[in-house]
Amino acid sequence: MPAFCLRALKFSLPRNSFYLRFFSLHVSFFNSPTTFSKTHYLQFTINEYQLLHCLSQCRIQDANNLLNKMPERSPHSRIVYWTSLLTKYSRNGFIDEARALFEIMPERNTVSYNAMLSGFLRCGKLSEASRLFEEMPERNVVSWTSMLYGLADAGRICEARRLFEEMPERNVVSWNAMIVGLIRNGDLEDARLVFDKMPVKNVVSWNAMIEGYVENDRIEEARALFEEMEDRNVITWTSMIAGYCRAGEVEEGYFLFQRTPKRNVVSWTAMIGGFTWNGFYEDALLLFLEMKRSTHIIPNAETFISLAYACAGVGFHRLGKQLHAQLIIKGLDHDDYDGRLSKSLTYMYSSFGFMDSAHFIFNKNSNNNIVQSYNCMINGYIRIGQLEKAQNLFDTMPVRDKITWTSMVDGYFSTGNVSQACYLFRNMPDKDAVAWTAMISGHVQNELFDEATYLFSEMQTQGISPLSSTYAILFGAAGAMSCLDQGMQFHGMLIKTLSDMDLILDNSLISMYAKCGEIHSAYRIFSHMTSRDLISWNSMIMGFSHHGLANEALKVFEVMLESGTHPNSITFLGVLSACGHAGFISQGWELYNAMSDVYAIQPGLEHYICMINILGRAGKVKEAEEFILGLPVERNQAIWGALLGVCRFSEKNADIAKRAATRLLEMDPLNASAHVLLSNIYAASGQHIEVQNLRKEMCLKGVRKVPGCSWIVQNGRVNMFLSGDKLDSRGNEMLSFLFHFGDGS
Repeated sequence: MPAFCLRALKFSLPRNSFYLRFFSLHVSFFNSPTTFSKTHYLQFTINEYQLLHCLSQCRIQDANNLLNKMPERSPHSRIVYWTSLLTKYSRNGFIDEARALFEIMPERNTVSYNAMLSGFLRCGKLSEASRLFEEMPERNVVSWTSMLYGLADAGRICEARRLFEEMPERNVVSWNAMIVGLIRNGDLEDARLVFDKMPVKNVVSWNAMIEGYVENDRIEEARALFEEMEDRNVITWTSMIAGYCRAGEVEEGYFLFQRTPKRNVVSWTAMIGGFTWNGFYEDALLLFLEMKRSTHIIPNAETFISLAYACAGVGFHRLGKQLHAQLIIKGLDHDDYDGRLSKSLTYMYSSFGFMDSAHFIFNKNSNNNIVQSYNCMINGYIRIGQLEKAQNLFDTMPVRDKITWTSMVDGYFSTGNVSQACYLFRNMPDKDAVAWTAMISGHVQNELFDEATYLFSEMQTQGISPLSSTYAILFGAAGAMSCLDQGMQFHGMLIKTLSDMDLILDNSLISMYAKCGEIHSAYRIFSHMTSRDLISWNSMIMGFSHHGLANEALKVFEVMLESGTHPNSITFLGVLSACGHAGFISQGWELYNAMSDVYAIQPGLEHYICMINILGRAGKVKEAEEFILGLPVERNQAIWGALLGVCRFSEKNADIAKRAATRLLEMDPLNASAHVLLSNIYAASGQHIEVQNLRKEMCLKGVRKVPGCSWIVQNGRVNMFLSGDKLDSRGNEMLSFLFHFGDGS
């Protein structure tokens, strides 16, 4: 996994503010001015448009004349008409004209004042609304409630509380407004107190409180209210579904979704999104297909956003293109006011590696592009190896975040350009644990283990606490170097710095100890795991297999099957390798056949080589050759090399070895190992002339065997020795130390 994935591409569930919609059922005003467009003129009659024109130019007398010329109405109906016209102007963004109309109205009543008050609040003019509220000759519960909501919406919750206490009369809408205001300003506990004091509650009250708990990730308290609630509506059910999915309890969310008596597009979208954001991409797509088949509900932009991420998650690029086409057909690509839809499509195409399509959408929506969209593009270019384009985009970004810098660092490491990665890291303004982990991982990937260890120390010196993934990478490095001392030191530091072990850490520890020769320590960790995944089982099986403990490996395999865990190709590689070490021919054949017959796993090259080793180690080299000739794949260097390797176990296999070596050297004439193995087999069978001829051939070709390598760690330093090296005084000192240690002195 690339290092930037450790932090970045985590998607949280959309936090839809349901409670705003709850309250708008009772008090109809918005938080910001409506953007004016020419289509709004169609909502006005000719007289209303002329009046609007006069008011906008401050031609008050002309406006008065127009008011007087309007159709005759009764005194009461005139006030109603003027008030509705005032509301119509303010809702369409003409708040100054609405105020002018309000000023010249010959008569006003409480409804007129409330309409003007709501207009000010809708347009965010809280000061004007406060002045008007103070000037009102008479206020009713709507006046007080509107002002209460306006104060709470502006974050002035203390003033809203005082206003609520001063209210001479409260209705259920007033109580709901106070609850919503408290929740919105982060005071969930006081909101619950107000909720409990309510003399009468309606469905809006319950939904607001449930959504408050859901928004604050307190799903159990939301569930308690949900169970207590008598009359639930579709909003109630949808809130709980979204809440469970946000908490990662997708099964519980889906259970509620199935129980929902009536579903709308929001319900379906909440469940589709719940599957997507929790990584169940296929389930999200299947649920969408079910929605299309069984209902007449039309998906909205939010539905398509979730589906775009789901398509990216499973890599279904054809389905992703069809999804994009549907968006265009339905015209939803033009309804992307916040840029989230274009961001999801940019991410989807970047994940597919279709950077031309991603670039087209990115440029088309350049006004809405945010740092996340830039990051998607950068990661997409890195994924397909176009690092220069990623760098160009990085250089032109208006704002960069930690993910941007970490992605570029990881990108340069992936191409082996360690110096440029380090340069970017040094210039990174704010380095967090993920960035340091990316640096450590990059050095490990490039086999710079000492540098990775130094970076880990420097990270702690800078006061940055390591992540569990940091330790997992270091355990992998210690295992790759077979450096037990260092691995144990990392393990000790892990115990001191992290209180909770996770599955990834346990798995990396099992692998590290097994590779370093401490198979019993690996099994002890495995035995104490509270939960295991397929990687846990495979790591333990492979560990036992590499140590020649075939019975133990097969026993773990049996327990794994009993636990209900389905094996994969790596599992069978482990058990087949174990059978090869122990000479279990019948069990090896049984497991090999079970791969395809029972578990529908197609054997690969590694499994074929395991079977060759099983047969060859048991002295059945002829059967191994027949097995190779019957394989349904093209026989390559690895297969002939494996057959040549098992020929060394018996002096009678010189002819088979010659055939295998001939095939291998036809493909790779300079293969040193093949020459050496064949030479040793000839020597073992007494064919000395063939040995001499083969060695002459090696000299003519210039073939040289790569020398063997050994190393020993002393005082934290790795000392390496190649075959044929002459020992200096330091080497002799080490040998003396080993002999002394071996005597038990």
